[in-house]
Order: sequence, then C-alpha cells, then structure tokens
Amino acid sequence: MIVSANRVRLIAALGCVLLVACSVRSETPKPSPSLATDQTLRFPIARDFATLDPAMIESKGDAAVAQNLFNGLLALDKDMNVVPDIAASMPTVSPDGLIYTFHLRKDVTFSNGDKVTSKDVLYSWDRAAAMQGPYASNLAAIAGYDSVASNQVVGAALEALLEKKDRSVTLSGLSAPDDYTIVIKLSTASGWFVPAIAQAGVVGMIVDQNVVKVDFENWWSKPESLIGTGAFKMSARTPGQSAEFVPVTGWWGTRKPTLAKVHVDVVADPKAAIARYEQGAFDLFGYAAHAAPVDELTRVRSIASERSQLAIQPSNKTYWVTFNMVADANRAAGGPFTLDQGKASHDLRLAFALAIDRAKVAKDACGDVACMPATGGLIPKGMLGYLGDAADPLAAFDPAKARNLLASADPNGSKTKGLIYAYDPENPLNEPAAKSLQSQWLSNLGITVKTQPIQSSNFINDRLKGAYVLSRDSWAAGYNDPQAWFDNLWGETAGCPDTFCSSGYDTKAYDQLLAKADAQRLTDAMPDYKALSHQLIDDVVYLPLYYATSVLLIKPYLRGAGANNLSDLPWSGIEIVAH
Repeated sequence: MIVSANRVRLIAALGCVLLVACSVRSETPKPSPSLATDQTLRFPIARDFATLDPAMIESKGDAAVAQNLFNGLLALDKDMNVVPDIAASMPTVSPDGLIYTFHLRKDVTFSNGDKVTSKDVLYSWDRAAAMQGPYASNLAAIAGYDSVASNQVVGAALEALLEKKDRSVTLSGLSAPDDYTIVIKLSTASGWFVPAIAQAGVVGMIVDQNVVKVDFENWWSKPESLIGTGAFKMSARTPGQSAEFVPVTGWWGTRKPTLAKVHVDVVADPKAAIARYEQGAFDLFGYAAHAAPVDELTRVRSIASERSQLAIQPSNKTYWVTFNMVADANRAAGGPFTLDQGKASHDLRLAFALAIDRAKVAKDACGDVACMPATGGLIPKGMLGYLGDAADPLAAFDPAKARNLLASADPNGSKTKGLIYAYDPENPLNEPAAKSLQSQWLSNLGITVKTQPIQSSNFINDRLKGAYVLSRDSWAAGYNDPQAWFDNLWGETAGCPDTFCSSGYDTKAYDQLLAKADAQRLTDAMPDYKALSHQLIDDVVYLPLYYATSVLLIKPYLRGAGANNLSDLPWSGIEIVAH
C-alpha cells in the first residue's frame, strides 16, 4: 500500500504527544491458513513428453516440466530477474566483456547423490552445443561454438568423443581451473549471454554424465535414470498416459517443496481436461502450455464461480503482419511494399497499419482472453524492451489518415490490386485474425485482400524465403533480453535480405546499432534497443496485431501457482490449503 507523505504526517500529529516518540503500527498479518493433509498437485498436459533432455527440449510444455528437474548456473526468479542458482553468485565479468568467471556452490548434488562440479558444467554445455538441439544457440557466444556446432557425430559416438574431451566437440571458450570454478571466454562481447544461459529447462541446465553416458539419447525417459539437480524427480511414468514426480530428499535448494507429489495426466482434448478440472479431478489447468480454445475460455469466463479462477498473463509471443520489403531476385514475393519504392511504399505500409483496430482483431481472434492488443511495440508487456501501453504509433487506429495515405501512395488502386494475405491455419487464432484483417482493410481502405491458408510446414519455410507479399508472422523469445528479438528477426544477423528473414528488412543503421547494443551489458544496451524499436516503427517494418497470453485455471485452495511471461512458476513454491 502506498501512503502519501501528507497522510503520514497527519497520522503522526493525531497519534503522538509532543516530545514523546511514536510509530505507525503496521496491520497485524493474517494467520496463514492450514495446509491440506494431501499435498498432491494434479494437472493435465496436452501431450506426452517429446523429451526431457535439456539439450534437446523444444516445446514450452516440456521445458515447464524440466525446470523442476534441472538447474543451471543462473535462473530467473518469479519476476524474471536473473539470479544465481548452482552458481554461488553472479559472475565477474572482465572489462572488455569477454571473460565470465563463475564460482559454484559446493553443496549441490544430483538426485542420485552425485556431487555437481565444474566438470558437469563443461560436459553439459559441450554436449548441448554438439547435439545442436532447438536452443543450442543460447550458447553461441562462447568461443569455439561454431566449430562444435558443425560436428556431425551423434549418439554413442558423440559420447565417446565427449569422454575423451575431443577438441571437435569441446567448446574452446570453456575451462575449469578447479572443481568449483568455471571460466567462460566469449568470441565477442555479448550482453545477452547471461539471460540466455538462465533460460529455464533447456541447454543451460546441468546433467550428470555418469547417468547420461549409459543411455545417451533415452536416459531421460525412465524414472530410475532421469537424474537432475532439481527439487523434484520422476517417480513413475506410463508413456502416453501419465507421470508422477516427488520431492528430492534433502534437496540442496533454499525453497524446500511443500508438495508431496505432482501427478500429470496426458489429456489431449482441452475441453475434456477443463471438464475434469471443473469436476475436481485436477487442481490446475494451463500448466505446461496446455492451451484451451477461445470458445471454452469464454464459457468459463461467463460462469461467476469460475471467473475468479482464471489467471491471464501476457506471454513471450507477439503476432504481427509482415510485408515483403525487398525487391530481390532471390525473393519471389515482390509487391508494392518494398523499400526501393521510397515514400510511396512507406505510406502504403502505414496506411495498412492504421486501418486496423487492434482491439477488434484481439476480440475476433481470441475473445480478449487468449491474446491482448499489441500496442506497446514489438516486445510484449512485462518483458524488457516493452515500450509502454499505447506507445507504438503503428498500433494506432486512424482510418481517415489511412485513407489519405492510400490516396497519395496508390491513387488509382493498381498497386494494391490482387493482394493475398498468407497464414497457417494450424494455430486456431490465425484464421479469425486473417478474416478480421480482411474485413477491416475492405471497410476502412476499400481494398480487397484475399486470404490464403497454407499448411504450416510449407508456410514457415516459404515465408522466411520471402515468398509472400503479406503474411502472418510471430516470434516467441526464449529469454528476457531484447537481443532475442532484434538479432533473430531483421538485419544482417538474421540473414536478411537473402535467407531466412520474413521481410528481408536490413539497413546499415539497423546493423550498426544492433551490433553496438549486443556488445553491451543489458542496462547500458536498453536505450539502443529502444532506438532499434523506433527504427522499425519509423520504417513501418511490421503491422502489430496482438500479444499471446498464458491462461490458467487455478483452484482457490492453491497458493503459489501462476506464470510469468516466460514460464509457469515452479512446483517448489506451490502449497495446497485445507479446503
């Protein structure tokens, strides 16, 4: 509670006698409710684990479970601040930003009792870089990464090379002066390295070589060999049906679990999963990225007794419309939005942006539950780099200005004739969003844009090669640093304009400012990252649509359950109150 200075003085004047000391007493805290006897948390997951090996995890759902089984040198707290985990403290960093030195805690053990030392860190990171899983590039700043990433050896043969510490599969930038010290040399100064290795559940996590080497690719799949450093371990699993986890006895961490068991059932149908939640079979719905269709969430919200159980949190993903911006023989799209057409192209892109009411798109696509209008820039609310509510001029709804810009940029309508908006229908939000855009461009600009659904496997590759004039685009950042957005989407680092870059957008000013920002510590880099946001806005590089949300259903008797932009809150902080 915030109390004004005037009110504090008034309380003091009324409650104190001159020359007699006094204080304002705080409200007596309410006693904690008693805990339930049965501390078993039950919730559904949409599909069985593809893998719980941190080196190979791709899905947000698998990572949400794995974060309870493994730890890294660093972690994110509930507010997404980077904090020490297996490391005893934050690293010391050399003045040039190239050398990071970590000192490890000496009390950390795996769930089988093996002590964690620096050799485990080197093995885990060398292995992850060599295996080249979905998040391997989180380690890309370490010297020697490119050489290890080009290795073609897999499975038992890779393990043999790792055991011999063969140079082809060991990161030259990693060293261990002693059992509890890690020295990391980066190839270039990279301020984003710290949040990248703190990403929960993936490649920064530490595994036990003594266990992994016995069954290099499948060690994670059985309770007896799924060994980690986390607060929980797997105690039972029926593939395709269910899994159970229990606390690790004598766990080294500071927040000892209250839960005695976590039971998850594989329930693919979200409506069936929510029905079981409503019947009391589950305590939670939405953990491990189990998403419900919009109509089901709307139904739940309409029930007074359940509305208060909905927890809606902005996630790490943004959706927007991409324009093809490069006239290049390597990019088949062409179209009227390319940079080489100067002001007319700029004004045409801006007209398409200002003709869209984001609130209407969010309502049409996701019922104001599964998403929220993207009005604060590229990066979602709650993450570093968010510009602020209604701070993105491209998100303004101004159909009159849009029509004026269109009249100037395309006076006879020839440039915008026959336009097609491409999207992948596998995501259930994409089709209603496409129809909303189509309707608004017609009513507010008088332009008929055909919508074209394209199978996801073809759509993503073709979009990244510049095959579409207008298309659905999105990005989900794995860690809380603006670099995760700007390096991967535009500019030379992302491969623009020739390969794997949806819009093809690349300018010298963008590349130079991005390189400067990436080399700095985050606190110093933030002004430059925000300037990059404004470069994208000034050049009308994207048409913002909405930020995705995480939607949870949480029983009133659960304490500590929830989510932030990047992940579910860990099981170790959850308690079940008597009910």
